[in-house]
Amino acid sequence: MNMDEAAARADQAAGGARVDEAGAARMDQVAGAVADPVRRQILVLLRDGPLPAGDIAERFAISRPAVSRHLRVLRQSGLVRAELVGRQRLYTLDPEPFGELITWLARFARPTGWEHRFDALETEVYRTRRERRTTRDASHGVAGQENTA
Repeated sequence: MNMDEAAARADQAAGGARVDEAGAARMDQVAGAVADPVRRQILVLLRDGPLPAGDIAERFAISRPAVSRHLRVLRQSGLVRAELVGRQRLYTLDPEPFGELITWLARFARPTGWEHRFDALETEVYRTRRERRTTRDASHGVAGQENTA
């Protein structure tokens, strides 16, 4: 089995359709962009609003060119947009590219929150029904024996 067949089987087992090549490439870029801790910190900074490149660079103990390279990776992945405002380049978070990756990853997550609560409620309903049926059957069986005696 080659890698594509293995990926197709994994997608099918996870309950979703296979991602097309373009979608897979976008997800690879986004996943690669967020794989680095400095880039994740930049995303956290931009979550509160746009920032100039200089302000972003000041928050890190690495060189400005290194921060610039990280910003370029984030721009290329689509997670960050850059706009020239006067003499400053203003960076803004664009969370839209996360969507496809989040959807894909969610297929592997276990039920949480409400889903888990509904599963527990369903289990409790079945248990209660079974107990009532057992109690009812036992009481009818005893009454039936008394009537025949």
